[in-house]
Amino acid sequence: MISRRDFLQASVAASAIVGASGFGNWGRLAAQQSLTQDQLLDFDTYGNVTLIHVTDIHGQLKPIWFREPEINIGMGEYRGQVPHITGADFRRAYGIEDQSRSHYALTYDDFQALGQAYGKMGGLDRVATVVNQIRAARPDALLLDGGDTWHGSYTCYQTQGQDMVNAMNKLRPDAMTFHWEFTLGSDRVREIVGDLPFAALGANVFDAEWDEPAEDFAPFKMFETGGVKVAVIGQAFPYMPIANPGWMFPEYSFGIREERMQAVVDEVRTAGAELVVCLSHNGFDVDKKMASRVDGIDVILSGHTHDALPEPALVGETIIVASGSNGKFVSRVDLDVRDGRMMGFRHKLIPIFSDVIAPDADMAASIDAERAPFANQLGEVIGTVADDTLLYRRGNFNGSWDDLICQALIEERDADISLSPGVRWGPSLMPGENITREDIWNVTSMTYGKAYRTEMTGEFIHTVMEDVADNLCNADPYYQQGGDMVRVGGMGYRIEVDQPIGSRITDMTLLSTGEAIDPAKSYQVAGWASVNPDTEGPQIWDVVESYIARQGTVSVPPNTSVSVVSG
Repeated sequence: MISRRDFLQASVAASAIVGASGFGNWGRLAAQQSLTQDQLLDFDTYGNVTLIHVTDIHGQLKPIWFREPEINIGMGEYRGQVPHITGADFRRAYGIEDQSRSHYALTYDDFQALGQAYGKMGGLDRVATVVNQIRAARPDALLLDGGDTWHGSYTCYQTQGQDMVNAMNKLRPDAMTFHWEFTLGSDRVREIVGDLPFAALGANVFDAEWDEPAEDFAPFKMFETGGVKVAVIGQAFPYMPIANPGWMFPEYSFGIREERMQAVVDEVRTAGAELVVCLSHNGFDVDKKMASRVDGIDVILSGHTHDALPEPALVGETIIVASGSNGKFVSRVDLDVRDGRMMGFRHKLIPIFSDVIAPDADMAASIDAERAPFANQLGEVIGTVADDTLLYRRGNFNGSWDDLICQALIEERDADISLSPGVRWGPSLMPGENITREDIWNVTSMTYGKAYRTEMTGEFIHTVMEDVADNLCNADPYYQQGGDMVRVGGMGYRIEVDQPIGSRITDMTLLSTGEAIDPAKSYQVAGWASVNPDTEGPQIWDVVESYIARQGTVSVPPNTSVSVVSG
């Protein structure tokens, strides 16, 4: 008699076979310019429950370029495991053919050439087409939004998130959890959440004063679909007051709260849940650890770290699904649930190729209406990308967009050194493209974007670098409490990721002179996205716009000032 564990492992093995051959096949078809929407969305409906997952859209309503990371460091037991492999290693792991559309969609190398052949990705109107087709096959499918939705663009900032709220309401999700949304401020978040036509979930969101579950967010929602009782538990980003300004949402506290998660899982099981889904914004490695320590979760829909994986990961009897970011992908998961148990699943990571998938006309019209009041500002050309430069962000260390922002801070704010946050969001721009105001806002938009200028000693700069490095390099994912490494301009350094905190950052050098950073000397440092409520200075998008306008054509040389030592 086959055990449930054996059955699940067999299902994953079968999924691996389908993922390798099927994923590579549509890549080959696309390379031959014969891929159609029907082929892209083809799926053999399976079982009795369908989940649709989107996450980390970051305000992107229109198709974009988005280059995947070149460096994705895994620490401790997670080193060398997905998602911490990139480029050719990633393609070999999943049997993805070089030069295929899957090569382009999921890895970074040859991005410029493949992008010219295969086009932009994303667009919420294309996402709507995919969701509608899945619903046509499985009308009671559950659409779940993993958060980082109401943030990351010019129109999202100007409307305090309302453009994304309106668009997502048309998409009709069944539940959502949160991260950057809280940086709209707790009053605005409560205002929006109070009017949402779907469940706002956050089992780990507590009242900061009383240390009890916050009333504004339900811990879970029960659904009846396919004759199955499905519990969806929300897990908001656990490190809000560390990674983002706590003064913007002082009423709330967060945290991973393992014991709380276990209690909620037990509660929904007792209430008759036959399938337990965690809609998470923990990040992939945190989800893996949580899955190993909390019993009874069948599926984790993972967000925050922007990973896109063509197959779910398996931790014990829990499958973890990662659906990428910026509207590039939609995940579909079909499950066979019988007698209160998940007996098997089929999964497909659906790439949203905007030249292949037809836009949904109703959603397209709504998006255009949301953007219309800002059309002149969005489209104004500020400069041009040089033919030798690809502007991108998304990796553990500086991308070329980050280097541009850092240089803008140095020149516009008359600084020796610049610091830019290690955030993962922000589309790419191809060589030779115009840089519009919208493009600048796509990589700078946030509600605490003032560009400060201050003095820091070399010793203090080293302390800051070590503190941020520990968030990235700590072997325990529960202590990886931020984004990626702070981006630095005007200074080079060496980082040994396997060293303990205090010993990772060495060889700090002032690039303008080639001299070592003196611990006792003070330097003028410019940065942005400070969590300090009293930060003074111009907004970062104005700083970057001024710099690009003065340059006209922006060329960003390869960054050779950061030396990363791993293993």
